[in-house]
Amino acid sequence: MEYVAVLLPSIVVGLLFWFAMKSIFNADKAERQAEAQAQAQAEAESRTAAPADRPEPESNR
Repeated sequence: MEYVAVLLPSIVVGLLFWFAMKSIFNADKAERQAEAQAQAQAEAESRTAAPADRPEPESNR
């Protein structure tokens, strides 16, 4: 029983660290996915809006 009392604090701290790191990595992954989706949406909008926004090139006569 002494071994459990000695090792329990280290195990608990290790588990807390593991859960904290897991939540940080999951949040980072979700942020990266949201950023990629936002960039893809902005790129798609710029592709559809670009031809109308560009002026016609002037011809050199």
